[in-house]
Amino acid sequence: MTITHLLLDIEGTTCPVSFVSEVLFPYAKQSLSNYLNDHQEDLDLKNILLAAEREWDGDPSPESIKLRQATRNQNLNFIDSIKVYFEHLINVDRKSTALKDLQGKIWDNGYRKGEITSHLFNETTECLKRWHRRPRSLSVYSSGSIQAQKLLYRHTNDGDLEDLFDHWFDTHTGNKKECASYRKIATKISTNPSKILFISDNSDECDAAGASGMETLFSLRDGNPDQNPRSHRVIKTLNDVDEYL
Repeated sequence: MTITHLLLDIEGTTCPVSFVSEVLFPYAKQSLSNYLNDHQEDLDLKNILLAAEREWDGDPSPESIKLRQATRNQNLNFIDSIKVYFEHLINVDRKSTALKDLQGKIWDNGYRKGEITSHLFNETTECLKRWHRRPRSLSVYSSGSIQAQKLLYRHTNDGDLEDLFDHWFDTHTGNKKECASYRKIATKISTNPSKILFISDNSDECDAAGASGMETLFSLRDGNPDQNPRSHRVIKTLNDVDEYL
């Protein structure tokens, strides 16, 4: 069946892992305290913090429980207390939706101040534009928040690429390693899963997408943590994708 829709991961697929790990994450971590203090009256931020507090209350890990008790014993105010939890989530690399939403807000601030410019793989921009012209409908599914996704493509070295995409999905849709998430995406974009090609650098994600009926390609690049494509077809550059369209 003809592929009409491309569903793209970001990190390790359209941009280097190093940009996320060496630029975005450190920037968010370094800016966390000042951002929380400077924007605590922002309504969107308040909602994110309340979501984080609910997550903390339901977090069963011993470290989180210990931190919760420690902050109460110290009588910390709400901002200082929730900052401790965010720092913990960052240190253990937890895929927390509240943390992703907060990072998106911090990166928005950094992009607007000109302190961040996103870096894509050399061929990414031309490939996205070529697929968009064909036309193929382009969507993003990343663990980073939708806000963070749009910012990354809006502030690239090649200019604003946000309008090339039709749909955006993050962990609010569901876990990227669960088949149900991909079925939900197919329903959302009113497309038969067999017409969707999902591209990712993570074999678990490819397995989940494949189980939903989607076609898959595994992005195998130097520097990507997952180097095992399992049974998935492999691309080493986005230019290789055209062979499967």
